Amino acid sequence: MSDGSDLSVGQAARRLGVTVRTLHHWDEIELAKPSVREDSGYRRYSGADMERLQRIVVYRELGIGLEDIRIIVDGSALEAADVLRTQRARLGERIEELRRRGEDVERMIDAYENGLTLTVREQVEAFGPEWDPRWPLQARERYGDTGQWQQYAERAAKRDAADWTRIVQTVSALDAELAVAMDADAEPGSERANALVDRHREVFSQYFPLTRSMQVCLGRMYEADPAFTAHYDGVRPGLAAWLRRAIDARARSEGLDPDTARWE
Repeated sequence: MSDGSDLSVGQAARRLGVTVRTLHHWDEIELAKPSVREDSGYRRYSGADMERLQRIVVYRELGIGLEDIRIIVDGSALEAADVLRTQRARLGERIEELRRRGEDVERMIDAYENGLTLTVREQVEAFGPEWDPRWPLQARERYGDTGQWQQYAERAAKRDAADWTRIVQTVSALDAELAVAMDADAEPGSERANALVDRHREVFSQYFPLTRSMQVCLGRMYEADPAFTAHYDGVRPGLAAWLRRAIDARARSEGLDPDTARWE
């Protein structure tokens, strides 16, 4: 029978800062049951019940599972200490995971804002002595509002200097293959030229997904933009124009009119 100082489920929940549903669950699993029964049949929490509940709430706020909490409140001090040591180890692992995630977020911010997460020295080592560290920032200013920049940044955030070195080597190898094909008078639209255009699309999709239509737009840029033209014609005079024609021919083979190509 209640002495008037016992609490209903709702009163206990408000005092503890938990939900009534939570108290019902703890009752069902016999972790904390209201021990006072009124004449009406309703059950209430006594002072001792509330003390147990308060202990449970404390340990739950430490992130300890209910079954481990049962060991703490019902077991010995040594058993409680073992549970707490285990929880401390779990929290240490979680802290380390959050630290790594924080670093990942910082790298993503760096990639979005600066285009690369490498130091200037690492950039020069990866891209060569002619690399200008201002180029990524210029690219961000030009393309920062596009979906492709976002895709590029998401990939760049996961890449280190060794990854970029491998990409540079892949691009350089492709440039060399393109020059050899042009020197051998491979006609745009030929099997050899088409294979190289497909390889070009595959290589540049390392930056962001590149559709055939977008590749055609890149081909135009290679011939029209002095910086791109200088790069390809530096590999072999006339290579920028040859690559643009090869890309257009490959697009036509797939039913795409280069004149209608758009950046997607």
